[in-house]
Amino acid sequence: MTTPPEGRGIPGPGRGSGVFRILHVSTGNVCRSPITERLTRHALRLRLGAELSSGVVVESAGTWGHEGAPMEDHAAQVLHEQGAETEGFTGRELLDEHVIRADLVLTATRDHRAQVVSMGHSAGLRTFTLKEFTRLVKAIDAATLPPAGTAEGVVERSRALVQAAAALRGWLLAPSPDADEIYDPYGAPIPYFRSVGEEIIEALDPVLTALTGVPPELITECR
Repeated sequence: MTTPPEGRGIPGPGRGSGVFRILHVSTGNVCRSPITERLTRHALRLRLGAELSSGVVVESAGTWGHEGAPMEDHAAQVLHEQGAETEGFTGRELLDEHVIRADLVLTATRDHRAQVVSMGHSAGLRTFTLKEFTRLVKAIDAATLPPAGTAEGVVERSRALVQAAAALRGWLLAPSPDADEIYDPYGAPIPYFRSVGEEIIEALDPVLTALTGVPPELITECR
């Protein structure tokens, strides 16, 4: 795959540095992954505030990404209804550089996960479907994770969470073939987009609680 033009790859020093990078992947990068990216950013700011959340970089891309395209209008509407920002988003095609620099890759479906892993870059242990990662995270004792009282602590805790989830894979299998899938709402009416948004929020909540150490009942709008 080609190297992204300047400013199109994930900025910063790369994986293994003082930041933790989350990459959300879907097909076109105009519906599911933009919703997941922006909901994740929004929730991190609410739970941690701007300073502590600064060490987590959240982006997205598509396996057949519409490079430079805006997110789908219904996806933007779902985000607005959740209080999340939509400004500055443009679609991206998934490139090697995105996978190389990501500490955690969360995909909408098993096919997306397989495509990411097939790119190489030792991505297998840090690539999950979102729902798969949620299932694994729920089985992890949060008391075994490093505290997240500083920006550096959030990064350390996030990396430890990925390692713990990877160790559990194979032990906690999906109850059905469809259990780890978030289906594509592209072209569907707004009610279906809202249902997908709720599905994503439900899957993200345990993940964000584990990453931050802040449960939803402690979230305050004044952060």
